[in-house]
Amino acid sequence: MSDFRVDLDEITFNLRHVADLEGLAALDAFEHVESETVDQLLAEAARFAEEVIAPLNRVGDTEGSRRRDDGSVVTPTGFRDAYRSYVEAGWGAVSMDPDYGGGGFPHLVGLAVEEMFTTACMSWSLCPLLTQGAINMLGAHGTDEQKALYLPRMVAGDWTGTMNLTEPQAGSDLGAVAARAVPQPDGSYRLHGTKIFITYGEHDLADNIVHLVLARTPDAPAGTRGISCFLVPKHLPAGDGSAGARNDVRCVSIEHKLGIHASPTCVMAYGDDDGAAGFLVGEENGGMRAMFTMMNHARLSVGLEGVAIAERSYQQALAYAHERRQGRAPGAPAAEPSAIIDHPDVRRMLLDMRSTTSAMRGLAYRNAEAIDRASHGADDERQEGSERAALLTPLTKAWATDLGCELASVGLQVHGGMGFIEETGSAQHYRDARIAPIYEGTNGIQSADLVGRKLPMRGGAAVRDHLDGIRATAGALDGTPGLKSVRRHLEAAVDATGEAGEWLLAAGPFDRLAGADAYLKMLATTTGGAALADGALAADRLEAPELAADRAVLARFFAANRLSAVPGLLAAVTEPADDLAAAAPRILAL
Repeated sequence: MSDFRVDLDEITFNLRHVADLEGLAALDAFEHVESETVDQLLAEAARFAEEVIAPLNRVGDTEGSRRRDDGSVVTPTGFRDAYRSYVEAGWGAVSMDPDYGGGGFPHLVGLAVEEMFTTACMSWSLCPLLTQGAINMLGAHGTDEQKALYLPRMVAGDWTGTMNLTEPQAGSDLGAVAARAVPQPDGSYRLHGTKIFITYGEHDLADNIVHLVLARTPDAPAGTRGISCFLVPKHLPAGDGSAGARNDVRCVSIEHKLGIHASPTCVMAYGDDDGAAGFLVGEENGGMRAMFTMMNHARLSVGLEGVAIAERSYQQALAYAHERRQGRAPGAPAAEPSAIIDHPDVRRMLLDMRSTTSAMRGLAYRNAEAIDRASHGADDERQEGSERAALLTPLTKAWATDLGCELASVGLQVHGGMGFIEETGSAQHYRDARIAPIYEGTNGIQSADLVGRKLPMRGGAAVRDHLDGIRATAGALDGTPGLKSVRRHLEAAVDATGEAGEWLLAAGPFDRLAGADAYLKMLATTTGGAALADGALAADRLEAPELAADRAVLARFFAANRLSAVPGLLAAVTEPADDLAAAAPRILAL
């Protein structure tokens, strides 16, 4: 056991009163999703996270995964048993397609379960995360034969999935991918090449690993237009569908990393002998379109990692603040030292962690709801859901992961000197969090995507509509006691964000990209503040005085300490970016 506890009240509140789980349950695809069933599922997931997964967090960090001489990888003590229990319980199937053995719950519910498991042990959770992304990609782009053969086993968790994009010379620029795929007479391909940074590329948790690999066919055009996607299993399926003969793919090494030590980050070699047997997924030269299906799923999940790490760090910092006695808080008796939680600065840090994490969670859950509506909504709401998911995904991925790092650092600060000591465990959260802003397209890429593709949707009308919805929330705050300050800060943030967006729409490419990071922070912070405000309004309507008071505190504190900074970022967007170019010859010279 560990001292981690799932905050079921917070998760359930966000599912039902910030996101709209009941609204999703009214859709035809989710008519079987009953409130009591969801509550039972979440309670059992919380128990599983606390009792089975959370105890792995520390041992995973200290032991790490290790590679044997034969290329196999051994995960830390307890990981394999926990994964078997996960498979037996069917947790990976919760929100998957019932046609392949899934539970058919909304992605929103699956994301709530995923948050619990990620908070319990981020390193362990990465294997199911990538498998779910691979399932979605095969479901969208695989052939009927590929779906029938692979998806039931992957949905069950018996086989896991990976995403193989990066090569030594091809990181963010996937146009530089050089792995080769040579067509064979039987319609298959033989792959040759090396991939790096492959999460769970080799492990001992499952019978088979289904690699989804980007590579080029012999006559493919240059750049991203010439990339295809191939399914390359570790073991070729036998006639009965079980894992059969070993394919020509192996783990060459695993990386020694800053954090997530238990997650094997592998260098994978394809085709050292006769070539790794692979099978085209989707159209030839259509690999980027297929892979983005997986990456967009992963980007929301990576954003959720920021929420999860912030939550885990907060819980540990909160417990320490109650236990640790140091100094005398204002108004405390002089006879004995005070618990540090009574010191205003420590309480400020903890409330910042609590309110900001809740804002991040609200954003992520609304993102998941938009994905559900895009896939399963009525005809008139699918386009709206798709547009909203497209807008929220870069916000969730970048803002939540940046804040995951920041808040893990705040949690370490609450511990003081003890936070810098590995034995307390606070440092692990800080180290584990740092990969998330890099994963699945660095956060700079998310900002560029926001201003280059998402802001111009419908000539800017998509963002204008989004901001109009936040203005409506702000207007509703005026009649609620205790929330007028939230309205003031939210309206100022919306106005500044709207002005920044209009400026970017008219700007040239260099200026637009130069202001992208600040604009993403503005839009995401404003959107997160709106989620807290909507939560405070919902709590007031429930006529539960203590809940309403607590949600109002979170909304007010976030508004005063985070939303209030949004107008100050306007200059970072709209001031000319000449200095970025002018600095290069001298200031940035080597």
